[in-house]
Amino acid sequence: MSKPFDYFVVFAEMRTGSNFLETNLNAFEGISCHGEAFNPHFIGYPNRTEVLGVSREKRDADPRNLLAAVRDEPGQMSGFRYFHDHDPRVQDVMLDDPRCAKIILTRNPLDSYVSWKIAQATGQWKLTNVKRRRDAKVHFDRAEFATHVEALQDFQVLLMNRLQKSGQTAFYIAYEDLQDVEIMNGLAAWLGVPSRLEELDQSLKRQNPEPVTAKVDNVSEMTQALAGLDRFNLSRTPNFEPRRGPSVPAYTAGVVTPLLYMPIKGGPNAEVTAWLAALDHVAPDGLISAMNQKQLKKWKRANPGHRSFTVLRHPAARIHSVFCDRILSTGPGSFSQIRNTLRRQFKLPIPKDGPGAGYSRDRHRAAFEAFLSFLKANLAGQTPVRVDAAWASQAQILAGFGDIAPPDLILREDEIAAELPRLAQRVGRMEPGTVGQAAPDLTFTLDEIYDADLEQMIAAIYQRDYLLFGFGPWR
Repeated sequence: MSKPFDYFVVFAEMRTGSNFLETNLNAFEGISCHGEAFNPHFIGYPNRTEVLGVSREKRDADPRNLLAAVRDEPGQMSGFRYFHDHDPRVQDVMLDDPRCAKIILTRNPLDSYVSWKIAQATGQWKLTNVKRRRDAKVHFDRAEFATHVEALQDFQVLLMNRLQKSGQTAFYIAYEDLQDVEIMNGLAAWLGVPSRLEELDQSLKRQNPEPVTAKVDNVSEMTQALAGLDRFNLSRTPNFEPRRGPSVPAYTAGVVTPLLYMPIKGGPNAEVTAWLAALDHVAPDGLISAMNQKQLKKWKRANPGHRSFTVLRHPAARIHSVFCDRILSTGPGSFSQIRNTLRRQFKLPIPKDGPGAGYSRDRHRAAFEAFLSFLKANLAGQTPVRVDAAWASQAQILAGFGDIAPPDLILREDEIAAELPRLAQRVGRMEPGTVGQAAPDLTFTLDEIYDADLEQMIAAIYQRDYLLFGFGPWR
């Protein structure tokens, strides 16, 4: 079977994530991306003198020399990144060639503008180690931003119209899609390359994961310049978490009672499962669990009138519980590899063998605060450690449930004592038992260390959960 294309071009702009995209394209066997091959100020990458044996001088004399070298690279689907201000002499050649695969990478122009300003201010254009991240607030310039947007829009309209008129299609990728390995694998399939990635290359980190309003020093002037329009999503909370699947094997269903519990890790799962088991007079391990999607559909068909539910826990209580159970503890269920990495690489001040007699309340608070600092970077995609479901945002987990079906009922932990018995009565269990209280956290409770500073850190990390679910301060 012949390949669909001879070579590819990534149409992008500065600060759109094109470096991250290129890094992951180069991670595929059979794909090679040669940087900004037609940047008029260098060839491929700064300080490089040639690409595929073509020197900058030879390229500048006739850019078709380099285009041919890319197209003819043996054994590879070869390509490069192209911005609107790169050598215009190759633009028509690429756009008119249906054998050239067009990948179009886009990003919110306000985000790309502010990111560009920060990179200019700090001199940091790439980030591979979050500890070396440089931070700066920048000044929003109305005229400069207008020029930036005009250039981006003109180029996007040009690409769209030329492809429409020639009957071609492009592979569109948004900045937010770059963290999805399935989309990357879909891109490889579209290019006709058989290799696939198990996971993304995370050597490059997001440099500025905060909301855009936290990155400029004249927010009022910026919002006035944008005339109150939300076309640039000023009010949104950035979400860099990987998308999550529905996690069907974790669901727990009644043997007789037509209730389906869709648990969120870090929540009061043992207590809810024990209550559900008591309805059917079985032990918790006697409930139906570890289902696949086919088995779940079969259970639903066999239980007309079924109801599904999940339970949200306050982010502060949830993440402290996760810290105690998964990171501080060395017992069953703890994340030993992540624990060791956090102690070694992120200097998490927790005892190697778990908390002992010398582990004080002050030390516990300092360790928890250090873990929160790690979480902030982890959820922003700035660390090599996976975003585990135990500390992923509850909003993201609920979105994953929606891939199969969202729960009928979303309860808060402080509601379950009253609401779960009512739910049981609606499906015919007229004498439901009480829901047990969650066991206190290991060593020290959150109540013993909680203060306004911790609340502020947690609220910043889990902005989406606070916003979407209406959580206020834990205490």
